[in-house]
Amino acid sequence: MHGRPHDYTLADGDLLTLDLAVSKRGVAADSAISFIVGDAKPAESVAMISATERALSAGIAAAGPGARMGDISHAIGLVLSEAGYPINTEFGGHGIGSTMHQDPHIANTGRPGRGYKLRPGLLLALEPWVMADTAELRTDADGWTLRSATGCRTAHSEHTIAITSDGAEILTLPKQAHS
Repeated sequence: MHGRPHDYTLADGDLLTLDLAVSKRGVAADSAISFIVGDAKPAESVAMISATERALSAGIAAAGPGARMGDISHAIGLVLSEAGYPINTEFGGHGIGSTMHQDPHIANTGRPGRGYKLRPGLLLALEPWVMADTAELRTDADGWTLRSATGCRTAHSEHTIAITSDGAEILTLPKQAHS
């Protein structure tokens, strides 16, 4: 789900997540993408990735000045639960800025109209993720690596956004190539 690189030879059909945090001029950004290695496209993996991408889009659409943290959480959770995935509430998105993980915590499910009121200038990392058959995580001895309690596949999508006076701006989109 979340971990440090280790010795493993990737195989056709593996589901891989790359989660990268960077800091530039004292401001951090965090982004993740899940994808399938090789030519095999297991339907379960395709569905998981799609669900996290749709949930991320829904969370971004719900973010804007005056919205509440629960609006984002609810939008994300609605997509994930409708897709049939159990939702872990220990981990989720987070505030971001001078360091990678800051308050507020952004659960991947919640009640609309509740929680912290969003305002322009706020930076958030939204990160919906799912595990195929459980909502329970295990943390490895390194204190960083997270695994599903059952060893099932996981998927994760993430963007850093800035709340603006107009809504939310995605700060971690790749630059478009110019012809």
